[in-house]
Amino acid sequence: MAGNRLSTDDHHPENGYVSSEAASPAVLRDFDGSVLPFLGGLGKFQKQLILLTWIPALFICFSQFSDNFLLAQPDYVCKYNTPIKNNVTESAVSPPIATDGVGTTQYFKANHSEDELNNPCSCTEWNYTLHTGLVQNVVTKFNLVCDSNWKVHIAKFSLLVGSIFGYLVMGVLADWFGRQPILIISVIFILVFGLTVGLSVDVTMFSTLRFFEGFCLAGVVLSLYITRIEICPPSNRFMVTMVASFISLGGQLLMPGLAAICRDWQILQAVIICPFILMISFLCIFPESLRWLLATQDYDKAKSLVHRIIHSNRIDLENDEKGVLSELEKDLPKKPKKTCIARVVGTRNLWKNILVLCVNSLTGFGIHHCFARSMMGHEGQTPTLFQNFYAFYYITAGIAVASCLAMCPAVGFLGRRGGLLMFTILTALASLLQLGLLNLIGKYNLFQDTDVKETMNKKFSIAFSIIGMFSSHAVGNLSIFFCAEIAPTVIRGGGLGLVLASAGFGMITAPIMDLHNQKGYFLHHVIFACCTLICIICILLLPESRHQNLPETIADGEGYMRQPLLPPKKGGEQPLLLTNAELKDYSGIHETPVHQAACLDNNTANGVKSS
Repeated sequence: MAGNRLSTDDHHPENGYVSSEAASPAVLRDFDGSVLPFLGGLGKFQKQLILLTWIPALFICFSQFSDNFLLAQPDYVCKYNTPIKNNVTESAVSPPIATDGVGTTQYFKANHSEDELNNPCSCTEWNYTLHTGLVQNVVTKFNLVCDSNWKVHIAKFSLLVGSIFGYLVMGVLADWFGRQPILIISVIFILVFGLTVGLSVDVTMFSTLRFFEGFCLAGVVLSLYITRIEICPPSNRFMVTMVASFISLGGQLLMPGLAAICRDWQILQAVIICPFILMISFLCIFPESLRWLLATQDYDKAKSLVHRIIHSNRIDLENDEKGVLSELEKDLPKKPKKTCIARVVGTRNLWKNILVLCVNSLTGFGIHHCFARSMMGHEGQTPTLFQNFYAFYYITAGIAVASCLAMCPAVGFLGRRGGLLMFTILTALASLLQLGLLNLIGKYNLFQDTDVKETMNKKFSIAFSIIGMFSSHAVGNLSIFFCAEIAPTVIRGGGLGLVLASAGFGMITAPIMDLHNQKGYFLHHVIFACCTLICIICILLLPESRHQNLPETIADGEGYMRQPLLPPKKGGEQPLLLTNAELKDYSGIHETPVHQAACLDNNTANGVKSS
């Protein structure tokens, strides 16, 4: 087995300690080995439930990527109180003047004062041109340009910050009250806040409502992700998760078309949120996680759900060889026991595993923005294809699709830990080569021709950026999935919430850098590059969870032990420290004079006592 499952009742799971409880777990506690096979494994009921978790992934993605359209920066020109007449020739209008460092252009009437030409933002009204398919968005609605441009970045914070708090709070509540109640409550409130966003009268109201929308969206994402993991047998968990990822990427690819159809940001917001109305029916058709009910000893509700699954999958009760139903009846009087994520602080291995994955998640999503920014180029450089909105958007989505496609064989062949390590090494190499090689070209003038040097610098930067975006996307997503597998069922919500919140902290660095107009960008990239090197070392401390049963209790989570990356020799036997030629014969050790004298004294003493 790739990972050992040990008990930690009296001993810490170090140095190979194994208790008798781990050798013969209770039937109800052995969900993947006893309960799930009895209920048909991946039967009709389980497949229907997985399908219900896949469908919302499409419009969840719409909401997550909506900032790219609702808050896109437009091109704008000044609107004057005395408009230019139709018979005025083009010579009456001055040449374009760049204003805000993001490629924005403004045109001024030639007879305006020199102060207005030197200070383009002296205008109070503008005509806007959007390149995202919308005619009007939040920026154009509330005139968030020039001195108000910083409000756009604050608005971008809102959804991400709300998601971070949502993952932390909803994760704990999902462990305490269950997955289904959190899902339903989140859906109801995301409808309330999401639809109200379209009625915003100013950017403050918009940002506040987007915060709560992100908070509720986090509850939906977290509940569906956990349910998807907990319903599957060990061999199907990764496949089911990747299908949901591909559906989400499909939503990302469809988003520009949806924006072009809606044309107005308020209509687009309503179209994004309205599909969540369908999820209200989940109150009747979406059950609580059976795994969580059994792990928390809520056997009364578990019994009803077990009979529902038996009826749906047409299970023959005579196949209950391990006595699941009889064990369930016997344990009915027990009271439910809930566990808080704070219990992780008292563990020895589990907290380290979750912490390592939190750092990996933060680094993967954080450095992804650094590569994306490098691919777009910096201010003052010649415009490239990547500065076109649609080109950059679809290239980014294509890289994400390629990353998910590569994850499937990589994880299947190398396992969770090996795949995560490979993509982290690739991310570190791309980052270090981009930072080091490009500076080397500029410092030592390896190319004498300035044009050739700039061309080579740009090509290398784009190549390393694409490789880095490809690998960092895999690092972030694998870290989230890895945590869902090694976190025990009783605290899976809290553990997964921590890793997802860390991913949010990584993503929030993008609007922070934009708010500071990319000042400190190089240092930002260097810090995350150093983090990837730390992550490479820390990943070696993680266990392997491929084909392993999910841990149900904190003791089970503590029992996930790290193993060598390479399989042991001869069916699990560890190699000898000394070869056979180096081994010495110690059979005559008892024939030494000292040992013989000691034995003689011992025999004499025994004879005296007996007499």
